[in-house]
Amino acid sequence: MRDFPPETTAFTAGSTQHPDTRSPVRFLLWLLREQGSVLWWTILLATLFALPAAVAPWALGNVIDSGITARDTGAVLLWIGVLAVVTLAGALTGGIWHIAQVRSWLIASFGTIGLVTNKSTELGHVLHRRTPTGEVLSVAGSDADQFAAFLEVTTRAIANALTYLVVAAIVLTTNVRLGVIVLLVAPLLVAVTGPILRPLQRSQAQERSRTSELTSMATDIVAGLRILRGVGGEATFGRNYAVQSQRARGAGVRAGVWGAVVEAAGVLLSGLFVVALMYLGVRAVHAGELSIGGLVAFLGYALFLLQPIRVFFEFVQKFVRSLVSAEKAINIFAHGSPWPGDRNRRMDDAAPLLDEASGARLAPGLLTMVVSADPDEAAALADRFGRYLPAEAEPTSLDAGEDLTGRAARTARRANARRRRAAAEHDHARAHAPWGVRLGDVDLAEASIEQVRAAILVSDTGSTVFAGTLQQALDPTGRLTREQAEDALAAAAGEDVYDATPGGWQGRLDERGRGLSGGQRQRLVLARALAADAPILVLVEPTSAVDAHTEAVIADRLPAARAGRTTAVMTVSPLLLRHADEVQLLAGGRIVERGTHADLFATSPRYRAVVMRGSDELDGAAGSGPGSPRAGRPSSTVPDVGGGQCGGRDD
Repeated sequence: MRDFPPETTAFTAGSTQHPDTRSPVRFLLWLLREQGSVLWWTILLATLFALPAAVAPWALGNVIDSGITARDTGAVLLWIGVLAVVTLAGALTGGIWHIAQVRSWLIASFGTIGLVTNKSTELGHVLHRRTPTGEVLSVAGSDADQFAAFLEVTTRAIANALTYLVVAAIVLTTNVRLGVIVLLVAPLLVAVTGPILRPLQRSQAQERSRTSELTSMATDIVAGLRILRGVGGEATFGRNYAVQSQRARGAGVRAGVWGAVVEAAGVLLSGLFVVALMYLGVRAVHAGELSIGGLVAFLGYALFLLQPIRVFFEFVQKFVRSLVSAEKAINIFAHGSPWPGDRNRRMDDAAPLLDEASGARLAPGLLTMVVSADPDEAAALADRFGRYLPAEAEPTSLDAGEDLTGRAARTARRANARRRRAAAEHDHARAHAPWGVRLGDVDLAEASIEQVRAAILVSDTGSTVFAGTLQQALDPTGRLTREQAEDALAAAAGEDVYDATPGGWQGRLDERGRGLSGGQRQRLVLARALAADAPILVLVEPTSAVDAHTEAVIADRLPAARAGRTTAVMTVSPLLLRHADEVQLLAGGRIVERGTHADLFATSPRYRAVVMRGSDELDGAAGSGPGSPRAGRPSSTVPDVGGGQCGGRDD
């Protein structure tokens, strides 16, 4: 089982495994094909498990007619032996079928999570510009389970259909009229349940959309709980969450009503079928067309056929729900990476980095700090240095028209699709155009995005800390020795983060580092950025959440930690600025002054005003918590994934 679940390679470089996103039905068929031989083995085992129940009435009828009625002991023993064999076969295959079924379920569930993970990695910061966070979480969570449940019920439905045909064949050899009736039941069920499917799908789509929106709200509330408490916004957000929760509950009730209608139709039709079959069987016995043993067999067939009918209705419900999930999934998976794949010009990461729009220049091996009265202006410059696409608007919701019906709903969905296409086309055009930031003589657009990410690391105040060990949070790729990890944490003045984590390096951190203070979390993110040892490092307000004493410690240690490597810091803190090799003042989108902190402070009133205001704000907000993360790009270019062991002993 070491190779299980299989690796998901879709959306990775050089992969030929790509989901079929042309329609929800095609996507579900692709999922079935991805199961490979597991699907066919599961169907075979499910069929073998169901066959004993299908053959048992036939054997029982023969026991009565050939054995009991004819007083033939040998025939009785023969058919009892047949019953014993088929029962034993069912028992043996049942356990193996369950194992195959669980394997199929896990392949679908983990496979979907793998698809979402790979697509998130491929799109990077573009993902949340295309799709709301709640949608991504829902596809990786509840929708993954829906796809797994669909595959599981599909194998059972196919197996039951095969046994259904076996029973129909047996009935046809016994009584042609009854056999034809059995064969006609399936298309009759499809015809009767057809009108129910559309409102069922619509209600489930609405439930899915509102639940996704609720997930997004919960994620935002949890992420900003510390800030909400600080500004007294808990009650307002709590009321909004309660309103959305009731909307989701109402949609769930409506979906449940239509689900109950489908269930009721299944029970009613299967009951009517059993009654009709038995009535015709009794008439056939009375007319001498059917023996007593045959009538008993028909009763067994009628009871057995209840199972395929129920599985059919279960399949209908899960298929409709999976269509809803598939539509949401392909809205994520259909998005291609905006980055051109044919750019491979080599870059020299020891060359100067120049932003043509602002004139900002990072000299090789120096610690450069950029000062701006407008934090968004400095953040935009950091984005350009890291080649992050600017956010033009909030992500477009996938749920436009969820509360509408008919033409209005279709119009809303088409308008939503146009907005999403326009956003994707805008990103594509911007990513393929000259970037305007040059590393040496190479525009960043001329190199692959992988080269850019390897050369330039941007870390800001919104960098994420995922759940895991302290070691994994600091060293996601598992390449550091114990000493290197300790040096990185010390450079960020994060020794108390280690002390505050029970278990040391192997101590567990909550998602987003909720067990840490704002300052501790920010220093952990800074330590992670320093530990990555990128050739070019851009830090955005790395000390905005720490007190003045801690900031002074970081300012003293940062130059040594980045000695000889190109580093830029977006800040207005005098404690940091006095350690800079060069300071550049950014105003109106342009670098208007350069020099050392001391020279600029002495000669430039404009620079002095910005720094003094930043100093006043720092005095009033020291240790109060991190600033709001920007919405235009990811929290960090360093992936937060499990790493290996730091060298040395485990604490």
